Amino acid sequence: NNLLLSVFSGLIGRSWAMVFAAGGFKVKLYDIAQQQLTSALENIRKQMKELEESGFLKGALTVEQQLALISVCTDLKAAVEGATFIQECTPENLELKKKIFSQLDLIVGDNVILSSSTSCLLPSKLFTGLKHVKQCIVSHPVNPPYFVPLVEIVPHPETHPSTIERTHALMKKIGQSPVKLNREIEGFVLNRLQYAVISEAWRLVGEGVMSPTDVDLVMSDGLGMRYAFIGPLETMHLNAEGISNYCERYREGMKLVLNTFGPVPEFSGETEQKINQAMSEKIPDVPKFLDARRKWRDECLTGLAKLKKEMKSD
Repeated sequence: NNLLLSVFSGLIGRSWAMVFAAGGFKVKLYDIAQQQLTSALENIRKQMKELEESGFLKGALTVEQQLALISVCTDLKAAVEGATFIQECTPENLELKKKIFSQLDLIVGDNVILSSSTSCLLPSKLFTGLKHVKQCIVSHPVNPPYFVPLVEIVPHPETHPSTIERTHALMKKIGQSPVKLNREIEGFVLNRLQYAVISEAWRLVGEGVMSPTDVDLVMSDGLGMRYAFIGPLETMHLNAEGISNYCERYREGMKLVLNTFGPVPEFSGETEQKINQAMSEKIPDVPKFLDARRKWRDECLTGLAKLKKEMKSD
C-alpha cells in the first residue's frame, strides 16, 4: 500500500491527510510537537464525523476505517520511511520551505516524490540545488481541498517527466482534478485567472461603474453559474458554432473592450475603503461573522461538489 506523508499538521496538512485517507491510502502526519498532532487528529475526527452525518464523507471507507489509515510522527527520519509521496504543507515562507526540503533531500531515497503545497513560490526558487530535484514538484491545492478538487501540478525545469505523471495519476486516484503546467509561471494559472477577474472588478468599483456587492453578483449569479461546470474556452465554443465562429463574430468587439481596460490597480486607497465598507456591511470583519460565513461557503461548495458528481455520473 502506498504511504503518503503530510509534512506539518496545519489546515492544509490536515486537508491533504483527509483527502489521501478518503482515497484509501495510508497517511503519516508529521509535525514537530506531539501536542499539535494530537489536536490535528481530534480535528480530523471531528470533521469526518460531521461530514458523515451530513452525507458528504468522501471515499468508500467508513470514518473509522479512514482514521485507522492516519498515523502521526514527530521524527522526520522515521516519518519518511516507506513514504512514496511527501506533501509539504508549511506556511507560505520561502526560507522555511527551503529548509524543510533541504532536510528531506538528505534523508529520502530515489523513488519518493517531494511535493509542495505552495500557492505562489516558483519551483525554481524552492528546489534548485537539491540532490533529488528530479523528484520535486509543486502540487497546489485550492482551499478547501476536500470540496474543491483542483490541483495545479507545476514542475521545476529539471523535474523528471515520470514525477509529473506519477503525481498526476495519484491526484486522479484520490479524486482530485489535477492540471499540468508545462512550465512554471508567476502565480501559476488559477491565480493568474483569479487576479485578472479581481483587477477588473476593482477597476469597475474604482471608476464608479458598479457597487462592490453588485460586482460580486455578476460573478456568483452570472459567470460563476457557467464556470461551475465549464470553463471560459468551452463557453466560447458553445456560445457560437464553435471557437472559430465565435472569434469571427466577436473578435473585434472583444479587442475593443479589452483595449479600454485600465492599468493594474494599486489595491489601496479610496477603492479599498469603498470595497471594505461594502463587504464589512455584509459580513463584519470579525472572527465570529467571518467563520460563520466560511462555514456556509463550505456547505455550499459541498452541495455543489455533490451535484457536479451526480451530473457527471449521469
